[in-house]
Amino acid sequence: MDLRAILMGLAFAVMWSSAFATARIIVADAPPLLALAARFALTGTIAIVLARIMGQSWTLPGGLRGPQARAVVIFGLCQNTIYLGLNFVAMQWIEGSLAAIIASSMPLMVAALGWAFMGQRTTARGLLGLVAGMAGVALIMGSRLTGGADPLGVALCVVGALALGVATLTVRGAAGQGNLLMVVGLQMLVGAVSLGLISALTEVPVVTLSPQWVAAFLYQCFVPGLAATLIWFALVGRIGAVRAATFHFLNPAFGVAIAAMLLGEGIGMVDLAGVAIATVGILLVQLERARI
Repeated sequence: MDLRAILMGLAFAVMWSSAFATARIIVADAPPLLALAARFALTGTIAIVLARIMGQSWTLPGGLRGPQARAVVIFGLCQNTIYLGLNFVAMQWIEGSLAAIIASSMPLMVAALGWAFMGQRTTARGLLGLVAGMAGVALIMGSRLTGGADPLGVALCVVGALALGVATLTVRGAAGQGNLLMVVGLQMLVGAVSLGLISALTEVPVVTLSPQWVAAFLYQCFVPGLAATLIWFALVGRIGAVRAATFHFLNPAFGVAIAAMLLGEGIGMVDLAGVAIATVGILLVQLERARI
């Protein structure tokens, strides 16, 4: 792994981790699903325009039953609607740092599901990583719950991470057929439509605009939404998807640090211990997957 890949991975991890703290700002003054639908409508449209400029086609390889079409639907629903939708709703009640830590457990869930249900082999190091990662997340969650964190908010984040893990295991073969920016844009529009419909049925469309809110919304659109996605795919193209995923091990630490700096969220000794354990666990799991 060369220096450029390392810098790209660090940039991606910081951008991804920052999404939770800025989401807290957004949901404080806007219905969460409406705000997220608007974000996906904007970023999805921009991604599709960029894809067309780059010569990518609306017609996906394999047609409506091909792997890319399946990726558009599954990731549009599981990642954008369920995973991010539940996280945005949950962050009305729980801190951004806790949401980031739970979301960071997704690589652990993917490894655990693959081992339990899909016959994917792992070594003692991989199993140790799974146990350590889950123990670190559980330690933090237990501490926060006893400290007054909302159980429903925590449960929504866990279900969201699980949905993304299932989608990651289900969708295979899409990345190797090109046309990726078009796929990204289309799955964002799937999220925009589905979240918009749910919002229309469940939310009152009242947004309190402020300079801080507008800045947070635009940041969500262009940094975690577009820039991090483009960097991620460039990184995958440079070093491969499994090795690129090792940078997820930085997300718990970055998520806690950014929430503390931006929102003033407190960090206790139990949080630091849990983050350290979860970080080591995620790293062990990803290194094991890279070896395999």
